[in-house]
Amino acid sequence: MSEAPQKLVIRNIGLMLSGKMENPIFEADCIIALDGKIAEWGREKDMDISGADTEIDAMGVTLAPGLIDSHIHPVVGDYTPRQQQLHWIDSTLHGGVTTLISAGEVHMPGRPKDVVGLKAMAIAAQRWYENFRPSGMKVHAGAPVIEHGMVEEDFKDLAAAGVTLLGEVGLGTVKDGKTAQQMVGWARKYGIQSTIHTGGPSIPGSGLIDADMVMETGTDVIGHINGGHSALPDDQIICLCESCKAAFEIVHNGNERAAVLTVNTARELGKLDQVILGTDGPAGSGVQPLGILRMISMLSAFGNVPAEIAFCFGNGNTSRQRKLDTGLIEKGKCADFVLMDQAQHAPGKNILESVQLGNLPGVGMTVIDGVVRSERSRNTPPANRLPQIV
Repeated sequence: MSEAPQKLVIRNIGLMLSGKMENPIFEADCIIALDGKIAEWGREKDMDISGADTEIDAMGVTLAPGLIDSHIHPVVGDYTPRQQQLHWIDSTLHGGVTTLISAGEVHMPGRPKDVVGLKAMAIAAQRWYENFRPSGMKVHAGAPVIEHGMVEEDFKDLAAAGVTLLGEVGLGTVKDGKTAQQMVGWARKYGIQSTIHTGGPSIPGSGLIDADMVMETGTDVIGHINGGHSALPDDQIICLCESCKAAFEIVHNGNERAAVLTVNTARELGKLDQVILGTDGPAGSGVQPLGILRMISMLSAFGNVPAEIAFCFGNGNTSRQRKLDTGLIEKGKCADFVLMDQAQHAPGKNILESVQLGNLPGVGMTVIDGVVRSERSRNTPPANRLPQIV
């Protein structure tokens, strides 16, 4: 006899953000998840909220799909040697992020660059984050950096072993568009998603990747289109926005002016659905637990984007571009949520207006797969109201 599904009920929600740019605000005050998947949402008076294993009184705060960081460089567990920092992933959870996506485990000391070694490390990284989820965080890792000498069979082997991502093209020895395009094509054939370094060099061994190489390579994601750290000239960024169907990934560790240029250009082209967000940390700029929230508020304020749309850059857009099972309020998607409220004494009539004025919200709780993973954030400013487990 099968056990009854675990039921999560979150009621008394003041504002529900959907992650969907075409309909960013849902008219709902209650959501139900069964066994970690979204089952239904709507008005509490019309729903069966009985028999909940976990019940949360949202106390009128905002619920949104958990935020997604599209660009990180993890190494092992919740430790980064790049900044000699423990528990950076747990800190990121306190910034409302529930999913992390690796752009390559490039800060691993002694990172192997031979084909056998890089494949082994990618498979190992995929496995250790599949087997160990720091603080419940979902970490999509095992992203090999392509090197000369790789053949189609290598990509077939990686995919068969569970690898679904390529590290940033350009961080290895492959620097020409023709070779990169061939390898990206092999990766795509076997269901591996690709991203490319964009802009000036970031670490020793990397180099300038200009718009021509980005377009020739044809990756699924234009990694840090606003530079990581140094951005391309304005005309090249505009050219990429005009020419590419790939995701425009804007990162915290890039050039803020170029970030706003990208959003303004994407808006003019009707391509805001291609904008996604990452931090590009841990890196020389450190670890940014609030990096995604900061990008949302910055782009809303300086890019003149309504806050409910800017939040979609940090969850729903990334979900769709990256083909994830989280990041949207949609039946069957993972019950990954962030509950947040306007920060105490922050200007603005409500949370959306406050964010569009450039302020961070206060995170009160995160939920991953229907399980509460963190409560009041130790990193955001204190919220006006906090959700409570009943």
